[in-house]
Amino acid sequence: MLHLLDANTLIDANRDYYPIDRVGEFWAWLLHMAETGRVKLPLEMYEEVVQGNDDLAQWAREHKETLLLHESVNEAAVAFVIENGYASGLTDEEIVTVGSDPFLVAYALASGDRVVVTTERSRPKAQRANRKVPDVCESVGVVQKPINTFEMIRRLDFRTDWRRLAGP
Repeated sequence: MLHLLDANTLIDANRDYYPIDRVGEFWAWLLHMAETGRVKLPLEMYEEVVQGNDDLAQWAREHKETLLLHESVNEAAVAFVIENGYASGLTDEEIVTVGSDPFLVAYALASGDRVVVTTERSRPKAQRANRKVPDVCESVGVVQKPINTFEMIRRLDFRTDWRRLAGP
């Protein structure tokens, strides 16, 4: 299973519960998961992370090749996500509000063996550009239901002694 990270998973983890300068083991484990192909960051999400001028942006820049999902997005899939997950005829302002989320969802549509990892929570009543990633994924038929950071950690079995368990 490939876990596709929304930018907010890294931003929120660094800001709220796993600061890079205090919980380096989490970030080393995340890189290991990226090296083994279990976690990847689509280019559009990567670009959101590196916009900053903090430790997280620097970390992402240093590990770009490991973190990146090395594939091009299917532009027809992005258009499908916007049309069917958000609304038809979004205004320019609404497109800015939507941001790069349709790309993330389009990458997830490429295979049933992909899951979106996001800190966004479902808000089924939200309309148009204000829709949340979990609701958009459901609307467009992403096979795997999106999960949050903590569910990813459980599924991929993060432990502070993960290096010992991972072997040589």
